Amino acid sequence: ITAGRYRAGSRMNQLSAHIDRAWDRMSAGDAEGALRSAEKAAELDRDSPEVQNLLGYVHAASGHAEKAIEHYKQAIELDESFVEAMLNASEVLLHPLHDWDGAISMVDSALEWIEDETELADALLLKVDAFLGKGDKAGAEAVLKRIPKKLPDNPGIDTALGRAWYELGNAAVAEPLLERAIKGEPLMADAHYYLGLCRESRKDMAGMAVAFLHARDAELKQGFAPSTLSQEDFEAIIRDAMQSVPEEFGPIIDGAFVIVSDVPGAEVVAEGVDPRIPVLLDGLSVEGEPHKASRIFVYRRNIERMGMPSKDDIARAITEEIRHLFFGAVPLVDERPTAELFGHMENL
Repeated sequence: ITAGRYRAGSRMNQLSAHIDRAWDRMSAGDAEGALRSAEKAAELDRDSPEVQNLLGYVHAASGHAEKAIEHYKQAIELDESFVEAMLNASEVLLHPLHDWDGAISMVDSALEWIEDETELADALLLKVDAFLGKGDKAGAEAVLKRIPKKLPDNPGIDTALGRAWYELGNAAVAEPLLERAIKGEPLMADAHYYLGLCRESRKDMAGMAVAFLHARDAELKQGFAPSTLSQEDFEAIIRDAMQSVPEEFGPIIDGAFVIVSDVPGAEVVAEGVDPRIPVLLDGLSVEGEPHKASRIFVYRRNIERMGMPSKDDIARAITEEIRHLFFGAVPLVDERPTAELFGHMENL
């Protein structure tokens, strides 16, 4: 009996070690290493809710959304009160899957088990994001008002609240929340970014540029999540995207020099360019000449915010930039990184 208990304890120690190592690898940005450790944990106990949640998280970070959802659902089947798995699943349903109703349903399931007020705010913010995704601003505002008024200081939640109020057209409420988030965490890139948008809404263009520069600087200091595509594969997608731009706009970009960069340079952001734009056309023809752009800057990290890069997304971004620059159309509104903002904020 003693030997049997020892073997059982040793097995549990191995399981915990693999799980801990996988989370450590994820924190270090090593998704492949995390997956190896997670799979070793699954070999020991595939019916562990923690292991299934871990596998879901690793697959989500690697861009495999459908696999992630499968594992999250298995975790919840194994433990119906597993709130963390529910919230993780709702993030993936939101972005990149855009299953707004599925996300709302998953959050509602989590709300049945949540008692902690910070975790409640986290879950409700995910639900706000889902209503915003559906275009239901009234629904989003109704959920937003359910969030507890007094919460422990949390820059992540302050940022998410600020972003939500900005999206609902209330920059006056959003701005102090974002400023408080920055005071608590100076490198909170999203807080700086949405503060810039708030300032833009009240025509403070100098203040907007300063906030945008801080957002760019914070992101560069924090570093980016590992890319799921090689440089060669990403460039191949760009080539396909160039061919997918509507035929009438083809001559405008024909022969253009394509430059791939992570994010826009400080010099253009200082001039008021959104630091999170996906593409920027440059070297434009002068008035009176045929419309032409001689350079196309493609900002990889900004495109990756919107999910797995695809030729259709990049072609759409180029098309909207052309329409904006040459035909006076409303510029492309990029998808905000709401999964990051409204996601599971336990580490913030």
